[in-house]
Amino acid sequence: MSASPTDSAGRPTVSEREARQVAEAAREQEWRKPSFAKELFLGRFRLDLVHPHPTPPTEDVERGEEFLAKLRDFCETKVDGALIEREALIPDEVINGLKEIGALGMKIDTKYGGLGLTQVYYNKALALAGSACPAIGVLLSAHQSIGVPQPLKLFGTQEQKEQFLPRCARTDISAFLLTEPDVGSDPARLATTAVPDGDDYVLDGVKLWTTNGVVADLLVVMARVPKSEGHKGGITAFVVETNSPGITVENRNAFMGLRGIENGVTRFHQVRVPAANRIGPEGAGLKIALTTLNTGRLSLPASCVAAGKWCLKIAREWSAAREQWGKPIAHHEAVGQKISFIAATTFALEAVLDLSSQMADEDRNDIRIEGALAKLYASEMAWLIADELVQIRGGRGFETAASLAARGERAVPAEQVLRDLRINRIFEGSTEIMHLLIAREAVDAHLTVAGDLIDPEKSLQDKAKAGANAGVFYAKWLPKLVAGPGQLPVSYGEFKHDVDLSPHLRYVERHARKLARSTFYAMSRWQGKMETKQGFLGRIVDIGAELFAMSAACVRAELLRSQGNHGREAYQLADVFCRQSRIRVEELFNRLWTNTDDLDRKLVKGVMSGTYEWLEEGIVDPSGEGPWIADATPGASEKENMHRPIR
Repeated sequence: MSASPTDSAGRPTVSEREARQVAEAAREQEWRKPSFAKELFLGRFRLDLVHPHPTPPTEDVERGEEFLAKLRDFCETKVDGALIEREALIPDEVINGLKEIGALGMKIDTKYGGLGLTQVYYNKALALAGSACPAIGVLLSAHQSIGVPQPLKLFGTQEQKEQFLPRCARTDISAFLLTEPDVGSDPARLATTAVPDGDDYVLDGVKLWTTNGVVADLLVVMARVPKSEGHKGGITAFVVETNSPGITVENRNAFMGLRGIENGVTRFHQVRVPAANRIGPEGAGLKIALTTLNTGRLSLPASCVAAGKWCLKIAREWSAAREQWGKPIAHHEAVGQKISFIAATTFALEAVLDLSSQMADEDRNDIRIEGALAKLYASEMAWLIADELVQIRGGRGFETAASLAARGERAVPAEQVLRDLRINRIFEGSTEIMHLLIAREAVDAHLTVAGDLIDPEKSLQDKAKAGANAGVFYAKWLPKLVAGPGQLPVSYGEFKHDVDLSPHLRYVERHARKLARSTFYAMSRWQGKMETKQGFLGRIVDIGAELFAMSAACVRAELLRSQGNHGREAYQLADVFCRQSRIRVEELFNRLWTNTDDLDRKLVKGVMSGTYEWLEEGIVDPSGEGPWIADATPGASEKENMHRPIR
């Protein structure tokens, strides 16, 4: 990377191919453990990997429930969500209270002073805290899911763990700094540098959207180390003390939602960081970031599940109280359908979250695809749930909670939930990026055996070898996509009780094979151009997400039935969800081949060339003056330091 030319701001200028190579080098290359979702995309419905539903050990449950009780009491007595929304700030005493009950150390091992909660109970805690105030959920998850604790847990030295984890467990807030003003999901252009100097590295650059960065004590910073003698170079991860000379928080950003989050712009100017604070080897930064996110992404679906549960509660209570044309609005089909969607989808989202989280706790399966699917699916469906709640509430859904209270009605923050949830489709990988990331993993088996066939830089000899390997693989794989258990009426009979879920699992099995056949056909048709077919790949991933959610819903329903815990009702919810999901799956399959993708590309070219600029006439643009992207040229800060550590 260091050999790449740079622009005036010091950013590497890289080609599209070079950018893809950087991203490819950062992803986990091998599959050492089985993956339910990976098998699903290959047309193999491995129900045995998720059923019977894994369950946590008793001691984990007891420890988790004990903390949830403590956290619930704190949220009910110490957290004023309306105040935080109004003042766009979490009071210091609330953050200090969270520190006192151990909320900063939920995922940190007890030997470092943390609570040692499982992923399942960590997510339950985030959902509970986030329901009281979404900004608190973000504060806690950014600190533990992607901040200092998680990468140190996975990649840190024993010395680093002993030095930093006790602080993170009780007193110090952490943040993760990767994004830059002109660098988002394309890290090959990362401009922040870390130049070796004796036993230190010297950091220079600007980081944007640093969640927790305004109040953080410790940072995980991704910076580009130049290649030199004795230094491999590449994007590298560092733990940085926020009070180091040369660090300036230049702005506390304000957003549509999540108004209490401490998100800012951080500038580094000649900041010295000890080499002992480097996480992993040079050049491993992106791999560390991506691996951290494999489970870190599960914190976001937790907030979505919490929102779904709240939306269901409000929809139920309001639709019973509000009458139109002689009966409660819930009994009008147009509203009832929305309530049905909210209830069934919330059940499925919790099923996806709990299954993925328990799989992460057991560590028997590779959950990189499951975690990504959970993030993608939950963020999209929770947004639809919140939108339906606003519609059910009508004008009151558009009105703020403060305004409702001022005129004597219940202060229901429906519009706030909609605003708060919107960022989840962008946070930790936008929906569009998640589609590409998951699609890359989903076709990994194909690229492993046949990738050289479509690589223009490979020799004829390499292509011939790849062709032979591909022939062997597909000769064994393709015949298995013709028939399977999904065509046998008695398959999955253990899911047949008062409500029969076995047809849905047979549907998943059949359509997993159909999904794999569709992917193979597309690769055969487009070959090297497959990566440009982002619309097609997005639909492939969305089908996989629906099939995964259907599987999780059925497995969770059977778990609850076997435990005597609302089993009949769970089966009813799972049945309705699967029927709704199947309609979406059929539409997505139809749109694989019947769509406007080619026309869209042509139209976009016209838009960007100015062909349709006349269509923009007749308006006034209220936007202010200024550049589209702020200047991030390295150098000393000229702004006041807005960093405010919580003490």
